[in-house]
Amino acid sequence: MTSQTIDTTGPEDGASSASPDQPPATGLRGHPWLTLLTVAVGVMMVALDGTIVAIANPAIQADLKASFADVQWITNGYFLALAVALITAGKLGDRFGHRQTFLIGVVGFAAASGAIGLSSSIGAVVIFRVLQGLFGALLMPAALGLLRATFPAEKLNMAIGIWGMVIGASTAGGPILGGVLVEHVNWQSVFFINVPVGVLALVLGVLILLDHRAENAPRSFDILGIALLSGAMFCLVWALIKAPTWGWGDGLTWTFIAVSLVGFVLFAVWETKVKEPLIPLALFRSVALSAGVVLMVLMAIAFMGGLFFVTFYLQNVHGMSPIDAGLHLLPLTGMMIVGSPLAGAMITKLGPRVPLAGGMASVAIAMFGMSTLETDTGSAVMSLWFALLGLGLAPVMVGATEVIVGNAPMELSGVAGGLQQAAMQIGGSLGTAVLGAVMASKVDGDLAANWKDAGLPALPPAQLDQASEAVQVGVAPVAKGTPEAIVAKITDVAHDTFISGMSLASLVAAGVAVVAVFVALLTKRGENAEAGAGVGHI
Repeated sequence: MTSQTIDTTGPEDGASSASPDQPPATGLRGHPWLTLLTVAVGVMMVALDGTIVAIANPAIQADLKASFADVQWITNGYFLALAVALITAGKLGDRFGHRQTFLIGVVGFAAASGAIGLSSSIGAVVIFRVLQGLFGALLMPAALGLLRATFPAEKLNMAIGIWGMVIGASTAGGPILGGVLVEHVNWQSVFFINVPVGVLALVLGVLILLDHRAENAPRSFDILGIALLSGAMFCLVWALIKAPTWGWGDGLTWTFIAVSLVGFVLFAVWETKVKEPLIPLALFRSVALSAGVVLMVLMAIAFMGGLFFVTFYLQNVHGMSPIDAGLHLLPLTGMMIVGSPLAGAMITKLGPRVPLAGGMASVAIAMFGMSTLETDTGSAVMSLWFALLGLGLAPVMVGATEVIVGNAPMELSGVAGGLQQAAMQIGGSLGTAVLGAVMASKVDGDLAANWKDAGLPALPPAQLDQASEAVQVGVAPVAKGTPEAIVAKITDVAHDTFISGMSLASLVAAGVAVVAVFVALLTKRGENAEAGAGVGHI
């Protein structure tokens, strides 16, 4: 069989490629802005759960008598399932319709959330977290597919801007909401809150969403392609998750990476032979689309990897509570909320290239500024860098999404949405793993000398390793009964060493952002944006 040819020119007359026999939008059904409201409510659950659960983990561990490794799986299981299933879930939406896929995702996600709240064992919590990730994977690409099909080109960037604003606000607001719920209710409430939100999204979806299907939507499934891609994604993300534990020099880490690379190569070869491939490789003939995918990966490396250490900096170095730490990140959240719709309007007017390059330049400057943070840096200085980071992220979240989805044919909008989200998940995992390795290496290299320079007694190798693990998250390795004077010295050494590691990691993140500036220059406005439905009321 031969590979499928993809038309990347878009309709000449700008008309919708939606099926001519689909019902027209009337009243509430199919209304673009109400569609945006509906998908935003659903997507909010998925974005919130990416961060809100981190605050609940200590309470879950204590209540269910779980080990640290078990608690790690509460987060890892969710992200692993989400990352592996996103592209396949996007294909399901292209095949069966994004409305149906979205509603199934909403119901499944809310049901899995409620089941977690009722669970009495850590094993059940992890299983239902994996199910959350799978249903969340159905939700995210379907939301983008619905927006693409509902909004005409001149309004699509604004819609994606508001969509990105909801994701950014939910992600950043998760720790604050989680802290309030855990502190004043219980850890179960962190999951139960998704049930009424899911019911609201379901009701809105049934009443408002219109089922858009492209005339040449896929009619079959690339089963082997799904298996190869899912296996390759699993091995890659699994290696990134486990690398901090196994070590980057461990053979097991590189075995999984090697297997993932082989899987990706076999997937690419197979996709050239199957009649209806999961991801037609001709899609990547669009330099702009390919650049958009790479840009999402680089942005997520810099953002999620760099921000990973900021939470430890605020809580363990500055001694803030989770709620206070979340409040200190409000400048980041606020600028994303304000900046995303503005970025959508600017991208519509100027095209994506300049806003994307400028956004990544702002991210690079912000990460460089964060490399200058000290143990006694004040809130005003921190807020400046956090605000600049949010300001830079807003156009990238909006513009890269539009570049990827808008440069894909209408019948592959779900796959394109899955690509966008998968790129972000892989970038986030890669950023946390790689910058974590940079942090660990710097701390391991500096701790012994800093310990000695402070006049503290030398530690045996085993104790030094334990101390290094604590310092990597900003915790002072102080044993019970240690005199106050010694406690102060150990704390100073731990915090200074952590700051040196965080500074280096932030500089690496800044370097990644600089590379992303040049990648952004390869992007351009979506060639197929006009293929979206111009139906409904604007």
